[in-house]
Amino acid sequence: MKDVAARAGVGLKTVSRVVNAESGVTPDTERRVREAIDALGFRRNDSARVLRKGRTASIGLVLEDLADPFYGPLNRAVEEVARAHGALLINGSSAEDPDREQELVLALCARRVDGLIVIPAGDDHRYLEPEMAAGVATVFVDRPAGRIEADVVRSDSFGGARAGVAHLIAHGHRRIGFIGDQPRIHTATERLRGYHAAMADAGLPVAEGWVALGSTAPERVRAAAEAMLEGTADEAVTAVFTGNNRVTVTVVRVLAGREHPVALVGFDDFELADLLHPGVTVVAQDAATLGRTAADLLFSRLDGAGGAPVQVVLETRLVPRGSGEIPPERGRE
Repeated sequence: MKDVAARAGVGLKTVSRVVNAESGVTPDTERRVREAIDALGFRRNDSARVLRKGRTASIGLVLEDLADPFYGPLNRAVEEVARAHGALLINGSSAEDPDREQELVLALCARRVDGLIVIPAGDDHRYLEPEMAAGVATVFVDRPAGRIEADVVRSDSFGGARAGVAHLIAHGHRRIGFIGDQPRIHTATERLRGYHAAMADAGLPVAEGWVALGSTAPERVRAAAEAMLEGTADEAVTAVFTGNNRVTVTVVRVLAGREHPVALVGFDDFELADLLHPGVTVVAQDAATLGRTAADLLFSRLDGAGGAPVQVVLETRLVPRGSGEIPPERGRE
């Protein structure tokens, strides 16, 4: 700062004001100071800034999988809010592994991020209590935290699934299969609960072979779909509700090779769903709004907003495109 002040012909306080974007400096003086900084090749030392202010102007985002198209808009929305607050976003993938989630979260805390946005893989987040008590603002997205009280922003998985299955029932289906994600995942169990609620609302039984939860690996999903579709005449499903976009894509491939059309509604939209024939009917959630809402809530906490943890539930939207409107084959209602 002394070198910059000498080159620009100003005092140390003036350099400090320019570097920290404070008022009280004329445009001409600010220009001279910035030219001196550039000429000397100096950069702000963020480590020193942390020691002085106690804030790093950075936040962490832990996702399930950065390669999943669903998380792209969410990540971008968080990044835009962070940028508007002058903060850097650092992110990573948990791969649905609770141990990896904890490792990532604590690594981010060790780098002194100011706040965290976490899509949880585990169901016990007590390991975060010391960090939160030390001032690390934390918001959970898509699923609630496990065994601690914390802010949550999520979509209405139960209501969305209920509406999607009710849509199939309204188009004449009585034997509807459900293929979902792993049962330890909160959204998977909520969507299964919505499926059961819609079937119960219509007074319809659910056969044991109509529900399959597990990994989203294509081979597992394909086997589950084929088993449901190839049952006896009285038990084979005429429609399928899928629990997320990765499951839906595999089921679309299975249905494409069948002689008779089968109705399909999927939870989560996905790229090119509207260009298939027929287009895939989906229960869409707004990933960008999830991310933006979570980031806004996080920065409000960082700015001093107090109060008890809140839970924000965003509505889903049924998007009919054709696959969910296929009636059951005559004689198989």
